[in-house]
Amino acid sequence: MKNYLRILQYVLPYRRQIAGSIFFNIAMVFFSLGSITILIPILKIILENTQEVVTPMAYTGISELRPYLENQLNYKITGWIAESGAPAVLFSILLFALVFFFLKNLTRYIGSVYLVYIKNGVERDIRRDIHKKVLHLPLSYFSEKQKGDIVARLTTDIIEVQWAILSSIQRLVQDPLMLISTLILLVVLSPKLTLFVAILIPVTGFVITSIGNTLKKPSERAKAELGKILSKVDEHLGGLTILKSYVAEDRAHISFQDSNQKHFQYMNQMLYRRQLSSPISELLGTLVIIAIIWFGSMLILRDGNLEPEVFITYIVLFYQIINPAKSISTAIYDIKRGDASAARIFEVIDTQNNLEDKPDAQTKTDFTKGISLNNVHFTYPDDTPVLADFNLTIPKGKTIALVGQSGSGKSTIANLLNRFYDVQKGEITIDGLDIRQIKIKDLRQLIGYISQEAILFNDTVRNNLMLGKPQATAEEVMDAAKVANAHEFIMQLQDGYDTNIGDRGSKLSGGQRQRLTIARAVLKNPPILILDEATSALDSESEMLVQQALEKLMANRTSLVIAHRLSTIQHADEIILLRDGQIVEKGTHQELLEKDGDYQKMVYLQAF
Repeated sequence: MKNYLRILQYVLPYRRQIAGSIFFNIAMVFFSLGSITILIPILKIILENTQEVVTPMAYTGISELRPYLENQLNYKITGWIAESGAPAVLFSILLFALVFFFLKNLTRYIGSVYLVYIKNGVERDIRRDIHKKVLHLPLSYFSEKQKGDIVARLTTDIIEVQWAILSSIQRLVQDPLMLISTLILLVVLSPKLTLFVAILIPVTGFVITSIGNTLKKPSERAKAELGKILSKVDEHLGGLTILKSYVAEDRAHISFQDSNQKHFQYMNQMLYRRQLSSPISELLGTLVIIAIIWFGSMLILRDGNLEPEVFITYIVLFYQIINPAKSISTAIYDIKRGDASAARIFEVIDTQNNLEDKPDAQTKTDFTKGISLNNVHFTYPDDTPVLADFNLTIPKGKTIALVGQSGSGKSTIANLLNRFYDVQKGEITIDGLDIRQIKIKDLRQLIGYISQEAILFNDTVRNNLMLGKPQATAEEVMDAAKVANAHEFIMQLQDGYDTNIGDRGSKLSGGQRQRLTIARAVLKNPPILILDEATSALDSESEMLVQQALEKLMANRTSLVIAHRLSTIQHADEIILLRDGQIVEKGTHQELLEKDGDYQKMVYLQAF
């Protein structure tokens, strides 16, 4: 219930809609009960069981409410029949009943409209909060989570909460109101019969609730398994070419089918128990109705203190209790089922972000001296050690290149400078200020990051370029594209800068995609550049164009270049060779060649 109450906090901003829904639900209950209670005068006329009353009875207190109401009804019908005749009175009452039925359905619809707005609004707000949280969580969080599982929380879990938990709000507002109002009316009609009913109903509720308590665990397992299914689908679609190349489609399908089968079993366990509620409820309801008919018949035949028309109306009213009672029990099941999804949603929302700005974080908009890594220690969350007592200085305006084998720590340094992760020991400073003391947005505004994979979005060329500078003019966008050697191919696209480039830029070649990421960095115009193997995945012609664009971009900037192809860094001010997180060689290209060390061997191997 803790998660349910937290979900309800999302309902609070919709106070006006809540008030409207409550008002129209109360009106619906009133018209619903009125449309049934009007059976009494109709049946009195049809059965000719109206006692003639010439003088109305005086009201003497709530203890005599039922005789008073019956006396007033008989008095009104007696006078009305005497004036207009029984057929005319019956027709008028039936018209009155029709109006009640119309108003009942009208108010029910309006109340539902308010609830639809609330439910969809809450779904939107929860999805907004999860997405915002996901975007601000550190990268370390996603190294431990499957992407498909995150997608499941944004989609299926929220839908589950919307339909399972939020739909129960209507039932838990409307149905108890109907239940209580009907019970009050039943007490007025026959206190003895209602006392008998009050003994039977709790037994029904206890049995149904006991079934509901068994739903939660299978629901939790089903949600977790669905997240695995989505992750596998995402992996298989992303790696389809490799799966086909290695003829591994069957093995991939077996892995998928294993999770799919588990989800099938968990969902069956949950839904078997849920479906059991309806027949059990109906069976118990039938037993209760039979018991009520027997007891009510005894009150009519043996005691004579219950009129037939009142008893018939009582039975019809009692049927109005069964549906709300079943609906409340269903709401309890839904809450238990949706609670598992709500827990998964709040698991993301409640995740602590250890990379948030510190309360005393400073604003920094310029870069004047240089970057220093001082005695840096870093180990990834999976306990893989990368850097230990690492030191590096990058003076302003210089180009520093990092080379070395995979796993030597090159990309880790780039991640630490961007503050995707925080160092465990030591510090990284910009102009002598620890980057942990700089506001994260300010830090990242100072840096232009171009990764090995050209990351683009399913949007237009223009919007992709303006990612770091949304207020850029059309002329600025075009100038940046020209610097990146991208303007010419952009203009050849169907709609030029307004062409949609597809999912991850799939409509473009690798070289075109990378030149767009360079143009994006040019437009942002940062004083610091980090290039993480920006040309390693390109063919020779594309590499030449991209390298030319990079050289224009790096002019008069401080650059950290992570390179696999050594030919691209020969003009760097300093080249640093890393091995196992340590600096083993450093110097210019020519100096390192003259040392006859590991760098020279790497150059010769690549030339060969």
